Amino acid sequence: MKKPKSSSVSKLIADNRKARFNYEILDTLEAGLVLTGTEVKSLRSNQANIAESYASFENGEFWLINSYIPEYTQGNRYNHDPRRLRKLLVSRREMSRLSQAVARDGMTIVPLKLYFNERGRAKLELALARGKKTHDKRETEKKRDWNREKARLLRERG
Repeated sequence: MKKPKSSSVSKLIADNRKARFNYEILDTLEAGLVLTGTEVKSLRSNQANIAESYASFENGEFWLINSYIPEYTQGNRYNHDPRRLRKLLVSRREMSRLSQAVARDGMTIVPLKLYFNERGRAKLELALARGKKTHDKRETEKKRDWNREKARLLRERG
C-alpha cells in the first residue's frame, strides 16, 4: 500500500508574508539553523517572527540577522537572547553562489518560512530577492485586486 505524499512543510512556525510584496523572488532554497535547546522549545509554541530578518555573510559564514524567537518561559538561567545571530547551515556551493549574487547584483537574501520538516528539524526557506520599487508594488496590488474582483464576479454569475 502506498503512503500518501506529505507536504514539504510539515509544521509551519513563522511566515514572512511581506517578503513577496516587498521583493521580487528569484530563487529559493532550504537552510538548516543552529539553535539552542530553549530556542527549539520556544519554536514549538509557534511564537517566532522572521518578518524583519535577513541573511548575511560574515567571516565566511552565513547568519540569520534580526530574527525573533522569544525566551522559553520555563528556561530559567539557561535561556537564550531573543534576537541573537543564528548560524545558517548551507552547502559551500550554495553559499558561494548566494554571496556572489549579493555582491555582484545587489540582491538580498530574505527568509520566507520557518518550519519543522518531517524529521522534526527546524528549517528556514530562504529567497534570493531583488527589492521592488514603489510602482512595482502598486502593480502587484492592482493585479491582486483584479483577481479578487474577477473571482467575485465569477461566483455571482456562475
